[in-house]
Amino acid sequence: MTIPPNKKEQLFNSLSKANSTFNEIYPGDRSERQPVHTLYGGANLFKSDAPILLGQRALEILETYAPNHEVFGKAFGLTGGNDFSKRIYDKVVAKLKSEAIEDFRIDFEDGYGNRSNEEEDATAESTAKEVAKGMQDKTLSPFIGIRIKPFTEEMKERGLRTLDIFVSTLVKETGGKLPDNFVVMLPKVTIPEQPETLANFMTILEEELSLSKGSLKMEMMVETTQAIMDIAGTNPLYRFIKAAQGRCIAMHFGTYDYTASCSITAKYQEMDHPVCDFAHHVTKVALAHTGIWLSDGATNTMPIGPHRGDLTPEQEKENMEVVHRSWKKGYDHIRHSLWNGYYQGWDLNPAQFPMRYAAVYAFFLESYDDAVERLKTFVEKAARATLIGDVFDDAATGQGLLNYFLRALNSGAITEEEVLATGLTLEEIRGRSFKKILENRAGK
Repeated sequence: MTIPPNKKEQLFNSLSKANSTFNEIYPGDRSERQPVHTLYGGANLFKSDAPILLGQRALEILETYAPNHEVFGKAFGLTGGNDFSKRIYDKVVAKLKSEAIEDFRIDFEDGYGNRSNEEEDATAESTAKEVAKGMQDKTLSPFIGIRIKPFTEEMKERGLRTLDIFVSTLVKETGGKLPDNFVVMLPKVTIPEQPETLANFMTILEEELSLSKGSLKMEMMVETTQAIMDIAGTNPLYRFIKAAQGRCIAMHFGTYDYTASCSITAKYQEMDHPVCDFAHHVTKVALAHTGIWLSDGATNTMPIGPHRGDLTPEQEKENMEVVHRSWKKGYDHIRHSLWNGYYQGWDLNPAQFPMRYAAVYAFFLESYDDAVERLKTFVEKAARATLIGDVFDDAATGQGLLNYFLRALNSGAITEEEVLATGLTLEEIRGRSFKKILENRAGK
């Protein structure tokens, strides 16, 4: 080489520092399990066994309005024949029996409303005791947390007070323990000082309650136009993340607050409205590869029939039609989210669980056989450009296929055995790096 070693070292010195800084900011997606949904429920209604009872209710609704896979497949418009609809149906039934709720957010904001300070104080304390009981009885969902009121000037005192009472009571009841995957949701974030204040308060709580440093985590809501573009014309989301001091793990989209902030009338406040797509894409670009999970919002059309009690055949038919119509609408919304790369969303009622899991499982399973063939062949060819059918694969596509299997596995759509059909190991899949897989295999 022409360049002397000392000059090459000088040349690369600042570049190495810049590359290291970049890699710290963009470590890549996290490989651990991300829940496919979050159920939001008013804090006043939460009980320790709520995940079990709501799961049972969801199963009852499924058995009432889709008693077999034929009815189920027709309701959701599943293609691929009876075998495919039966496969999805069986998976949904098993899921509702074993773990109907993956993530539960106990809501002290919109789902709870503005009440007297005395009432919210009492609810914060009683709810914390219910969570402690759920920890003891092992009835909680795998992921759980609370949503406090926003840190706006009007609500900051109430939000902080509720969090203080809840965490303090919970720690006292459990002897210093928090539930697994516990998180605090901060809604309606508009400026970095709001998550910064919450992060600073979490530090105080950890010190005062003898909790391990960094054990309290937060999420934020993207539900205002100012969270997408600030007054300077820039996206502030990464500044929100930095202000959270390493405590923020996810950003959730608030469909109805956001569409309202865009002056969309109530009739058209839907998850697939173009203003939502714009916000989704901007959020995705702003936070891609930072390790921050993204979640879409909820469909607010509830799959609940209008008639109750002893029903006539006509009323039963009308209930069935209403539920199926609402299921299909929510199913299409969830598929739209998945298509846009949002693998988590909200549910508001157990009647929505069947459509949630139907959409997730169908989305992944309908392309499983093709993905297995493409990834297996691609790895065997050691990243040489490969033509499979009429789809041309390059290295980026190989990474996309790898992402598919990890997402499908984490969602429960496919099993570990079904992943191994690719010829890759679970460790390789969970490592998330197609480049490293090829490098390791080339070195063998």
